[in-house]
Amino acid sequence: MPSATTNYRTLLRTSGAAAFFLPAAVGRLGIAMTGIGIVWLVHARTGSYAAAGLVTGGFAVADAVAGPQLGRLTDRFGQARVLPCALAAHAGAVALLLAGAVPDLVAGVLIGATLPQLSALSAARWSALLSGERAAALPTAFALEALANGVSYLAGPALVSVLGAAGHPGTGVLLAAALVVGGGLALAAQRRTMPPLTGRAERRHAGRALLRPAFLRQVALGLALGVFFGAMQVSVAAYAVERGTPDAAALLYLAANCTNLVGGWVYGAWCHGGSPRRRQATAAACLTLASLPLTFLDAPLAVGATLALTGLAVPVLLILTSVLTDASVPRAVLTQAFTWGNSASAAGSAGATAVAGRVVDAGGAHGGFGVAAGAAAVMTVLAVGGLRGASPAGPPKSCAPAEPTPTETMTPNPPTTNRPVTNPPATDEPPRRNPV
Repeated sequence: MPSATTNYRTLLRTSGAAAFFLPAAVGRLGIAMTGIGIVWLVHARTGSYAAAGLVTGGFAVADAVAGPQLGRLTDRFGQARVLPCALAAHAGAVALLLAGAVPDLVAGVLIGATLPQLSALSAARWSALLSGERAAALPTAFALEALANGVSYLAGPALVSVLGAAGHPGTGVLLAAALVVGGGLALAAQRRTMPPLTGRAERRHAGRALLRPAFLRQVALGLALGVFFGAMQVSVAAYAVERGTPDAAALLYLAANCTNLVGGWVYGAWCHGGSPRRRQATAAACLTLASLPLTFLDAPLAVGATLALTGLAVPVLLILTSVLTDASVPRAVLTQAFTWGNSASAAGSAGATAVAGRVVDAGGAHGGFGVAAGAAAVMTVLAVGGLRGASPAGPPKSCAPAEPTPTETMTPNPPTTNRPVTNPPATDEPPRRNPV
């Protein structure tokens, strides 16, 4: 099996790949900084965490609601036309917040509504770039996307917090916006790897795929995964506080986040033979089994080790959700499909934070961990349900990214035909892709 470093290096050497992935990664770092940056700025301005939480909540809800609409516009008009407009509106919304020209809540909502969906745009480019015989490399590409997100959400909030603690909360928000706008504009400039546009009739027909069980199942999985994230955030903090060691929460988060990166890195190099649906069901079951001990464990080392185990399963679920989303909808609505998954996860996380908080108040941190374990169990049920009617044929046995050739390029307007289907599709999915 090729090493992870070799696989990722080979993938990024594919013509045009690094040119769009790196700007998108820079922009994602800014996105990861935006929410916590708003918290620091509004709290410094008002002295109230309640006000900061209200504005950040408005930002998150607007992001979740507007994200799929931006994805739909992108599928219709293309990244080069939609992304610069969204970035200009986002920069204006951040300026309103910094200047205090409108109420903070209004500014927060505008910032969330105009936040570009860079992860979905990058994933759609990978899907267009790795077509045909190179489709076997898609899991590695989505693993690279998961790694970029993981690093962003480790480094971004820490950087903003350092600036906020030093008395420069506005600088954190301004830096976040600069990274988002700069990375987004650099991504929009890479026209060669943009997914091809499709006709109106094809888009209208393809839109029905967003109601198919195969896709809705992945959205539901994303929602449950968001519930897991939100419940874990509250429960870990509550556990540390209950033991009289609130500083230990950072170490517990670090244990899960580090194994999260390791799990995604290793999975990206692993040979992806076999059914992605079966792997998704296995990963969800492993996450459930790893989460259950948290409902009764008390020793800090045991809790930390168990959190580390959950961190190994999470990136695998994220990667496989992207793989199966890519396989379940036509390319004409692919960006919108990815953004629906992101929005479902964000909505689940926001809702779980409130629910888990009430459960923790009533029954302690173990009750909050129970909410997370319940979300993992729901993911298992959904993933196992996806096995019914799945094609028995497996994907291509090779998992290494295709070696790029000197002449390998992406044309500005490649044919819009679907990928050839070499194996029978699942009964609940449109026959459009090579199964991965």
